[in-house]
Amino acid sequence: MKGRFMKETLASEFEKLFGEPAQIFAQAPGRIEFIGNHTDYNGGYVMGVAIDKTIMCALSRRDDRKLCFGSIKKGEKVFVDLDRIVHQPRSHNWVNYPLGVVKFLTEAGMKPDCGFNMLDISSLPAGAGLSSSAAIELCTAMGVSKLYNFDTDLKTLIRVSRRSENEFLGMPSGILDQGTSGFGKANSIVFIDCLTEEFSTLPLPDKCRFWIFNSTKKHALVDGLYAERHNECAEAARILSEDGEPRLLRAFSMTDLEAAKMKMSDVVYRRAKHVICENDRVLKTKELLEKGDIKGVGDMLYASHESSRTLFENSAEELDFLVAESKNYPSIYGARLSGGGFGGAVMALTDETFDKRQAEQIARAYENRFGKAPTMFSCAAGDGAKLA
Repeated sequence: MKGRFMKETLASEFEKLFGEPAQIFAQAPGRIEFIGNHTDYNGGYVMGVAIDKTIMCALSRRDDRKLCFGSIKKGEKVFVDLDRIVHQPRSHNWVNYPLGVVKFLTEAGMKPDCGFNMLDISSLPAGAGLSSSAAIELCTAMGVSKLYNFDTDLKTLIRVSRRSENEFLGMPSGILDQGTSGFGKANSIVFIDCLTEEFSTLPLPDKCRFWIFNSTKKHALVDGLYAERHNECAEAARILSEDGEPRLLRAFSMTDLEAAKMKMSDVVYRRAKHVICENDRVLKTKELLEKGDIKGVGDMLYASHESSRTLFENSAEELDFLVAESKNYPSIYGARLSGGGFGGAVMALTDETFDKRQAEQIARAYENRFGKAPTMFSCAAGDGAKLA
């Protein structure tokens, strides 16, 4: 759904649901985790791509202190008291994503003087590991800030959105998702130093394309596997920090890890090895991009997936199959799981000759193996969050 048609559709649905026109529109893109798997909350390096598929929200001020969240899909409204923001039950879990943002904007000193109506629309495929949660959080933060004329900046909105994800939604993720969605730029890759929260962009060669193959295997990150890996990394960092100040895994080398290997379980060792080596791969990928060595970048993507598969164990048979199939196509530079893992999607970096016909060949092979077809689409690097 293109931007103009998306906004017109949202404006029409908003007026039908609330009986008045929207006053503010904001949008934020989904993101591809290009490379840097589970490095972000370990204070490391990561690269992401904001894509040209987005979530857009529309808002209007109310004359009371109610927050009213509407759903086009469900055709319902959910009311929350602005002065008593609490986590909503599972049946209304979709409300928690924007609601947490309002809570932490308020705690940051940006206090709305009245309630609002809100409705959103998405062109992001659900469940494909493209971080629709960060997109709705960030476009909420941007839209609410504009609606009330809060004096803030993009980094603050990104931090508020991440805090909502961590503390209100219970997902111990790093800054990758919101940072990429915020600082994305067309035809560029976002490089993030997650320890210092510094963002920069690197140009992506014009002839590169992205294809996403969604395995349709659901990943329930909040249900424990993501948190389990987070805790294993924290345990490795604790052991490695025993002789000094507490530090994140970012601070350590493979030499440090090998010296402490006997102090930790094999599982904790392998998790730490993945993160430490993945940080090195991100830095190497940055260097290769700056040189224009796309083949070398593709090799780094394949190495990243192999590490996720064998050391971090956050892949799945379906994802491994898609990555293996991609190696049969010379027009694919590299591929890897993208996102938290345990299901979700594979990203393939391709040249301009890779087309739908070839993508369908991969999909047929997948269907023959697993009895169901993956969903797939191509996308480009797009701009970050903005008012629409």
